[in-house]
Amino acid sequence: MPLPTAPAEHVDRVLCVLAHPDDVDFGSAGTVATWTAAGTEVTYCMVTDGDAGGFDETPRDQMGPLRREEQRAAAAAVGVTDVRFLGYPDGRLEPTLDLRRDISRVIRQVRPQRVLTSSPERFWERIGASHPDHMTVGESTLRAVYPDARNPFAFPELLADEGLDAWTVSEVWLGGGPRSDHAVDVTDVLDRKLAALRSHVSQVSHWPEGQLQEFLTGWMQQNARAHGLPDGRLAEAFHVVHTG
Repeated sequence: MPLPTAPAEHVDRVLCVLAHPDDVDFGSAGTVATWTAAGTEVTYCMVTDGDAGGFDETPRDQMGPLRREEQRAAAAAVGVTDVRFLGYPDGRLEPTLDLRRDISRVIRQVRPQRVLTSSPERFWERIGASHPDHMTVGESTLRAVYPDARNPFAFPELLADEGLDAWTVSEVWLGGGPRSDHAVDVTDVLDRKLAALRSHVSQVSHWPEGQLQEFLTGWMQQNARAHGLPDGRLAEAFHVVHTG
């Protein structure tokens, strides 16, 4: 069977797997808002609590719990209520078998047709997108999608001990990488994306007034132009990989 040439117009369930609280909101919150508005059920899985982030004197033992609450508030702003955390240490992620198993577990629990994650490729022209944790989560998620989650003999304890049947994900959307072949027009949900990002007070409150919106709109205008959208439109861009 030939692979599809475009992503599905609608899916019932999406799983977003990202390294840190706020990653999904900077890169994809507008897209998520369009999905939930269309009736798609979206689940967030954050691999770390973001305990190594922040720009003030918040004690380290308080940062992780604080960022969990910020992510739950940000998710609510775009219609997401199912937010899960794997609890790995921020800044120290490696593509281990344990991480693959834990992501595979969530895939089998949620049974999404679409998974959104970060690109495992380094983006030399925009190095900030290529945090090692981002690339590690992207690579680990792709390994979990294929072959782990779909193979009943991979991590057999997930089936034997937890009753989690194998599940095949149809498509993976990669964000923050050096290539993109699909753009989502998010102009009409900019307010929801901004509300999500402003929920991450520990991460964005140091930005001068108006700078966050200026940064986002400038970047999303570039995405829109690169993908042929009309002037004045805003877009989030992804590399879509068909994995079914």
